[in-house]
Amino acid sequence: MAVKKKTMDRRSFIKKTGLLGIGAVAVNFGVPTLLRAAPKTIKIGSVQPVTGPLAVIGQGQRRANLMAVDYINANGGIKSMGGAKLELLLGDSETKPAVGRTEADRLINNGASLIVGPFQSGAAMAIATLCEQRQVPFVMDVAALDAITKKGYKYTFRVFITAGALIGGAIKYLKMVTESSGVMPKRAVVTNTADPFGKGMSGGFIKFLQKSGLPIEIVERVQFPLGIKDLSAEVAKIKAARPDIIFPVSRPGDSVLLVRELFKQRVELMGIFGPGSPGWYEQEVIKDLGKLLHYVMVNLPWINPTSPIYNRANADYLKKHGRFLDTNSAYAYTGILVIADVLERAASTKPDDIVAALKKTNIADHPLVGGPIKFDAKGDNTGARTALIQIQPDNDPLKKAKILLPKKFAQSDKIVFPAPQLWERG
Repeated sequence: MAVKKKTMDRRSFIKKTGLLGIGAVAVNFGVPTLLRAAPKTIKIGSVQPVTGPLAVIGQGQRRANLMAVDYINANGGIKSMGGAKLELLLGDSETKPAVGRTEADRLINNGASLIVGPFQSGAAMAIATLCEQRQVPFVMDVAALDAITKKGYKYTFRVFITAGALIGGAIKYLKMVTESSGVMPKRAVVTNTADPFGKGMSGGFIKFLQKSGLPIEIVERVQFPLGIKDLSAEVAKIKAARPDIIFPVSRPGDSVLLVRELFKQRVELMGIFGPGSPGWYEQEVIKDLGKLLHYVMVNLPWINPTSPIYNRANADYLKKHGRFLDTNSAYAYTGILVIADVLERAASTKPDDIVAALKKTNIADHPLVGGPIKFDAKGDNTGARTALIQIQPDNDPLKKAKILLPKKFAQSDKIVFPAPQLWERG
């Protein structure tokens, strides 16, 4: 007589082996495989100025942060941590430093292992102080003020360039432009928003220019509140100073007001040269000012048009949002790439493990002009560099911002300086 083979159902097997609830264990000896646990989720807090005077920039920053997270997750997540997915927790600084700190604190309380952001230097200083207290790594995708990393903070790292290095690039390119054109401005006006970055950047530029050996006299400095709605009085003051050139430290809103008022009051200029600030290359500004924006030059950290990483990310950004990755959004995208690289190497979300990995960062392939992303003892990116761009006529508005210098990245070999007067541009 045949002996009936004794079998064990799944419930009995689990009871005997004690594996009830251990979903992470896969068993393959003659019984169905238990479901594996889903990969761990790593939460990253993103604080950007999505509303307020810097909303145009902040919204682009957030979109780029999100797109980079989607890219990392679609390509396997953090493989050293079992394919852990990144989750972006969203915060809005409202372009107010105190709100930025409060939002960062909220995101940390909601489980953020790192904070990224926040574009605005005032908000960055406030968040850096908080992150030191909470012992949470803070990766600044954009924020330039030197003072942020001069306090000996352990948990704060900057992907962006410092204001000092930004100014150094401006002086270098200004010399190259005046030498190549054979035309030297004599009188200049500096304008700036009266926030920490605006005041710090413009004040530093004035000092660097005075020590540069260039025979350009700053005859007036005009400051105004961030978010100002009317610059007619300020431009009247500029006109009375009779400058050859204006060096603006601006934001998207006031740059548009400034140019329109310069046109309205017929202020004669050789040109506008931004030593390093937004407001001159954003798609909204290019569209709004049209020909009036042509021939503005800006020294700034910029995208690398020869980078395969940039071109892939830019194509995705164009497809999703109908705009190109510019300085701010490309740095926001890169900030997440840096965090993913760090988490991959740390294989941990422990703050000290993340900090140790940040210190060893060396990313040669990235979307930006400059060298490998490495952090010095203060947490600053030693590979950050600037380029000189000029807004030039082009049938495609997305291609108007062209790199002039360095020559290895140049998209135009024609530097227009002096520029035609604003009212002579058709």
